[in-house]
Parts: sequence; structure tokens; C-alpha cells
Amino acid sequence: MKMLRCFVFLFLTIPLLAKSQEEAPKAEKPLRIIAFGAHPDDPEFQIGGCAIKWTELGHKVKLVACTNGDIGHWEMSGGELAKRRTAEVEEAAKRMGTEVEVLDIHDGELLPTLENRKTIVRLIREWDADLVFSHRPYDYHPDHRNVGLLVQDAAFMVMVPNFCPDTPRLTKNPAFFFFPDNFTKPYPFTPTLAVSIDDVLEKKVKAIDALESQVYEGGALGGPDTFQKRWGSDPERRLNGLMNSWSNRHARIADKHRETLIEWYGEEKGKEIKHAEAFELCEYGSKPKKDQLLKLFPFFAEAP
Repeated sequence: MKMLRCFVFLFLTIPLLAKSQEEAPKAEKPLRIIAFGAHPDDPEFQIGGCAIKWTELGHKVKLVACTNGDIGHWEMSGGELAKRRTAEVEEAAKRMGTEVEVLDIHDGELLPTLENRKTIVRLIREWDADLVFSHRPYDYHPDHRNVGLLVQDAAFMVMVPNFCPDTPRLTKNPAFFFFPDNFTKPYPFTPTLAVSIDDVLEKKVKAIDALESQVYEGGALGGPDTFQKRWGSDPERRLNGLMNSWSNRHARIADKHRETLIEWYGEEKGKEIKHAEAFELCEYGSKPKKDQLLKLFPFFAEAP
């Protein structure tokens, strides 16, 4: 009798277990984001806040410097500087929870060549990217402009099987986005969305603090007095100064793109946001609609 009851229990339970397993939601695949900047600091500056937000949600972010930054200092240069700047972005990546790569191309000499296009295509494919970021191709710096051109030129080629056939093609086209800038010709930066980084601004600044050659010594346009003026030898004071500088920078972005913040967060919350990062969807690549953008940028708790 006892064996019969066990058999009946199993007979009734097994189908229910199988059904519950079938109906259980599958785990969402982590997003994979790759951002291309011209120099070892550009991706960190432009997207560091969102990079931290993605990684804290379990998504994967890679920041790529397309040159080694070997002329980006008023005093140092060459291999010594390139190694130093690579070490700086590697430390910043540890603080943000991201991955990083620095390409061995001389600073100031990046060109939109076929070889470099193939490099960008391979990097996007290898990362299996859902989102790709870069500078716009309208910028004061030739390296910035050429990163924008190279990434745009990769936007279709990442799916073409016989282009770079040594690296398997993507079967879906990522969404490509531009970093913001203040240039207006031939047309100004027009944000598709803006993201609050109020909750991660301090973490972003602590990551940027690792880029000492740039933020405390002034990079290519600094001078012998820059380190002292920025309290470079005082860890606490220099970090406070850096926080004030970057708070102002991201406050300007938030104020400039306030209407976009309100569009994505609603009027009440959108008006309260103090610091933001903003991005423009490129016309090339995939064209996600708002519901898809909410999945790619899972930061808007109650989007209107």
C-alpha cells in the first residue's frame, strides 16, 4: 500500500515538475558592450559611468584605445609613455570592473586604412558585441575623427562572412552609438538617450584618478606646474579637485540634455538628475526601438 502511494505521488508530481521547468524563465544573456576611443583615457572619460552601471548589473564591458597615447604628454613620449598610459587604463579598468585593450598604433597617426578597419571588425566580432560606441567623425582631433570613420565602416562589415573570414561573422548587427561633443558642423550631437550617473559618479572619478599622466599632469597640453596646481602629490585633495571638475562636466551634460533625461525618466525624476552621460544612435547598424533600448540600457526603472 505504501509503495502504491509513492507511485501515485510520483505519477502526479513528475509532469508538474517538467511543466514548471518548461515554463521557468531562461536567464537573460549578459549584454556585451565595446567602446572605442582614440587614446588611453577617451573611453573612460566618455562612458565610464555607464560602464560601471552595466558591470554592476552583470554585463560585460570592454574599452579599447585605438592608439597607444605615446605623444600625449608635455614631457614624456615614446615607448615609456605608451607603457605608462597602458598601465593607467589597466588600473582604471580594475576599478570599474571592465576589460581594456590598447592598440599598438602611434598617437596622432591613426588612419582609416583597410588594415585598421579589419582590426576594428575583428574586435567587435570577438567581443560578440550588442552595443558599440565611438567618437563622432566630426571632431577637433584627427584620431577621434578616424575612430568614428573606422567604427562606422565596420557597422555593416561585421556581418559579411567573407570579410575577415578568419574571425566568425556576427549574425546580428549591434547598435552603434556616438559619444557627445560640442561641434556643430555639419550637424550637432543629437542625443538619443541620456543616462543619470548620479549613483556612480564617485566611482567613475576614482577610476579616472588612475589616469595620472592626463588628469593631474595635464597630458599633451600640461606643463611643469600642472601637477602642483592640481595637488597631484596630495591623494585626498587631488581627488576632491577631480570630483569637482567632473561633477561640473557631467552637470553641464545633464543641463544641456535635460529634455532627453525627462523623456527617459519622466518629468519629476528627469528634472532632479544632476549628472549624466548621453549618446546618439548611429544611422548604421541596428536601429533599436524604445522597448529594445530599455533592454540595452537597463538603467531606467520607470521609463514613461
